[in-house]
Amino acid sequence: MAKKTILIVLDSVGVGELPDANLYHDEGSNTLANTWKANGGLNIENLKNFGIGNIKGLEKLNIDTKKPMASFGRAMEASKGKDTVTGHWEIAGVILDKPLNTYPQGFPKEIMEEFEEKIGRKTLGNIVASGTQIIEDLGDEHVKTGYPIIYTSADSVFQIAAHEEVIPLEELYKMCEIARGLLVGEKAVGRVIARPFLGENGKYTRTSNRHDYALDPFNKTILEYIKENNIKVKAVGKIEDIYNKNGVTDAIHTKNNMDGVDKTLEYMNENEDAFIFTNLVDFDMLYGHRNNPEGYGKALEDFDNRLNEIIGKMNDEDMLILTADHGCDPTTESTDHSREYIPILVYGKNLKSGVDIGTRKCFCDIGKTILDFFNIDNDLNGESFYNKIK
Repeated sequence: MAKKTILIVLDSVGVGELPDANLYHDEGSNTLANTWKANGGLNIENLKNFGIGNIKGLEKLNIDTKKPMASFGRAMEASKGKDTVTGHWEIAGVILDKPLNTYPQGFPKEIMEEFEEKIGRKTLGNIVASGTQIIEDLGDEHVKTGYPIIYTSADSVFQIAAHEEVIPLEELYKMCEIARGLLVGEKAVGRVIARPFLGENGKYTRTSNRHDYALDPFNKTILEYIKENNIKVKAVGKIEDIYNKNGVTDAIHTKNNMDGVDKTLEYMNENEDAFIFTNLVDFDMLYGHRNNPEGYGKALEDFDNRLNEIIGKMNDEDMLILTADHGCDPTTESTDHSREYIPILVYGKNLKSGVDIGTRKCFCDIGKTILDFFNIDNDLNGESFYNKIK
């Protein structure tokens, strides 16, 4: 019988501030608990049955259960930082000793001049901004001039927004490749992101043709170990981009969370050993960064409604892990990511249920556990908790 691990990252669903949250101005952040409170509760019965309320830091919600279906715990981030690449890389075994570069004042003049020279155009923006707001503010000028819009965030990102009918996708992607080539070494950013949009007269909407250009992970990851052992590595959502395709055998990009669940289920249907690695980004992108706890809560409920479908597709030998990559508390003043613990829920028909795996010292314990599940020798960071649950 085919054996699979399904790892689903609920992007930004953190479960409480880390001890060093004050260094990141994230005191008081607890994405899940504060979203619950802001909505006066959430209808997430399947996650409750899994044991999400039994995780340390969520006790005040009073949603713990006496017989959790899954084993449960949380993990601290050993890396410096709180962004997407840092979190995902650590899950897969890469710990960053220093955070990736951020540019809260915009990119330096020398970087922008070299970029403009190489693309043969001037640019607009070069500020920290919301992606939806900046195309409203600068979209008309962009359409008029043809100059791409450059912006960044609290993440280590260089984002290029362009109207698809002004700068065709192929040209936008080429600009991103040029920026990726520039932003390495001392100037490195985690990701260069193409942000295409459509619309007119101040009313613009981003399209699903986003593309991320990441760095190669700084050491070998679980994806490469698994691939080398002739097990398929199937990436759903932006996973392929985050690892710059390293270790990925099959990949599909998604339009939204529900499309991500659909694609995960399709991969689960295939009769072969596989590691299915899914990112569901709507929590973060649509609601966390926009301080929208109502939308965030609804997205959690929508995922919860699909959890039984995922369980129903699992073979007896399969393992499902639900986790996150950082926080993005929609109830705090900040619109940035928050430095938080991530949840860990582990379920399998042949795995123990209700085991408290405690507070893990590193996200990479997740990756070590997956390699242990597949019986793959490795020398990655972290400590497996597989023996506790098998």
